[in-house]
Amino acid sequence: MRIQIKRIYDPPDAGDGWRVLVDRLWPRGVAKENAEIDEWAKEASPSPELRKWYSHDPEKWEEFSRLYEHELKTRSDHLIHLLEQCPESTLTLLFAAKDAAHSHAVVLRDVLQNIRRIKNPNQLEVK
Repeated sequence: MRIQIKRIYDPPDAGDGWRVLVDRLWPRGVAKENAEIDEWAKEASPSPELRKWYSHDPEKWEEFSRLYEHELKTRSDHLIHLLEQCPESTLTLLFAAKDAAHSHAVVLRDVLQNIRRIKNPNQLEVK
């Protein structure tokens, strides 16, 4: 399975496979009936406290990534659900942030890829 990230504002593509919105808040300017998502996985997004602290500040990226990975470790059942329920060969994680390089979806994608490599999700490595 391939796991990719993409902004929700980018047009859907036939190669997107299973499209999952991974933001806690619904993206501005996107009508739910036009979003073309297969699932909204709010529980895979950063906690409100972490999201507000980070505020998409690239200076906080390394610390944010570490803290978010710790949060994800406590939600491994939700992450396994995403991997197990994906009926396609591609899982596309959708997010709204303008800065794709510093989006939580980057961290989430890496953690999901790590889970796929290990047999026991409780062994999830956290930096």
